[in-house]
Amino acid sequence: MQIDFDFFGLLVPRLLLLMLLALVLNMILRRILGWIGFYRMVWHRGLFDIALYVILLGGIAALTRSL
Repeated sequence: MQIDFDFFGLLVPRLLLLMLLALVLNMILRRILGWIGFYRMVWHRGLFDIALYVILLGGIAALTRSL
């Protein structure tokens, strides 16, 4: 398992790249959920957004574990 990625001589931690990918996906999903009106059913939007981010990050990390 590769822990770091070489980016033009700079070693970037794998988790940082996964966090950035999860952030982009989270931003896209938040726009879609807001557009369809899903947030009207959510009690606390901030907690839901953080939970969504953590779920996305965990899922991406699990899917890319073998890469």
